[in-house]
Formats: sequence, structure tokens, C-alpha cells
Amino acid sequence: MSAQLALITGGCRRVGAAIAAGFARQGYDLALHGRSDAEPDDGLAKLLKAEGTNWHGFMADLADPQACDDLMDRVANHFGRAPDVLVNNASLFEYDNADSLTAEKMTAHFAVNMHAPVLLTQRLIKHSTDDRAPCIINIVDQRVRNPNGDQLSYTLSKQALAESIRTLAIAHGARARINAVAPGLTLPTDEYDADQMERLTDMMPLGRLPDPDDIAQAALYLAAAPSVTGQILFVDGGAHLTHFARDFVFIGK
Repeated sequence: MSAQLALITGGCRRVGAAIAAGFARQGYDLALHGRSDAEPDDGLAKLLKAEGTNWHGFMADLADPQACDDLMDRVANHFGRAPDVLVNNASLFEYDNADSLTAEKMTAHFAVNMHAPVLLTQRLIKHSTDDRAPCIINIVDQRVRNPNGDQLSYTLSKQALAESIRTLAIAHGARARINAVAPGLTLPTDEYDADQMERLTDMMPLGRLPDPDDIAQAALYLAAAPSVTGQILFVDGGAHLTHFARDFVFIGK
């Protein structure tokens, strides 16, 4: 029997690369998607070589609905089968708020963060067979539970995706399992300094922030849990239990 196949969008960098590494360690074949390139970062590339992983990179602009259909078709054609697992990790994350939100910004965020995961799911199910129902794991965000007004288009699009989980799980029934992982602050950008990160860590109910491997382990659990569907698994140090008035980048300076 061939290894299971996972398609991970945005799977070459940052948290996506950690998720890809987790699936590689479990023996999965990997289809790694990127928007402008599909070459894994150095750490992931070394791990894929060490594990002897059968993988291939696929470029696609997920803002284009046709590209979503084409991506799934290309993956199925390359590997000779549809993915067993789809991790919708790629996302658009740009700043706006109630004063700067525009129709164009909302449209751009919803295209990548909401429409693309649903379209990829639909295309995957069309490729799948009755005896091999796929697992879809959408990466959302802890802020869907306790939002603030920052990154408003991003937040609205992720809230829409989070709300779709139960609906899609019901709509697809036994044809697919639909779940989500909601990370907290995991890989800070250069906008954060060490002192701020320490203060933010202390603000979490668990007194810790998640690391990328935590997100990967959550995705692997959902991939291997045949009786679980329609669920959102928060992996955030408990951040969703607390309301933060601003995005983390503005807190603890």
C-alpha cells in the first residue's frame, strides 16, 4: 500500500513548513504549495532528504478560483491519486482597521483565506472515492473567538472560515472530515523584540506561547482521528480565553 498523501498550502515556509515536517516524519508523501515559489526552506529541505520523503512543489495563486481547481488536478495527476489530507495553511495577512477597510482589501483576503480553502475542498472531494474519504484541516486563528479591531479584513475572513467548519462537515457528511486548528502567536516577525515576547508569554493563561511543532502535532492528530469532524482545536497557550484589545504586535511594548 502506498504512503498517504498530504497537500499543504503555504507548506514551504514558517508554520506551513513545520506542518509539512510533521507529516514527513509520519511517512506521508507531500505536495507542497507556494504562491511565488514552491521550494522548501533549508530546514525542511534537509528533513525531507533525511526522511526520504516523496514530495513535489506546486506553484499557484490561490486568489484565482481557477488556480484552486487546477492545483488539485495537478497534484492528483502528478501522484496518480488525490490527497488523503488537505491542510489549508496559506493565508493573506495585511493590516487594516475600521478606518482603512475597503472592498478591495476584503475581497483580497476572502479570496485567499475563505474561498480558496472551500474551493480546494470541493475539488478534492470530486477526486476522492467512497472508500478513501479525505481529511481537510483549515488553519484559522485564535482571534476568531475573541477578536479585536486590528487586521480587520484578515479577521473577518478567518471568522468566516471558522464558521464554515461545522457547516461543511454537515454538508459533506461521510465524504470528508472537516476540522480546523486555531493557532495563537507562534512565529513572531521582526516587529517583536525579546522583552515583548516575554511579556506576551506571561499574559497567556498557560504562561506559554505555542511553537510550530505544536501546530503540526494538532494537525497530525486531526488527520489520524477518524471519528472527529466539525471541530476547531485551539493551540494558543489559552489566548482565546482572554480578550486582547489590540493585535499582539501592539501589546507589551
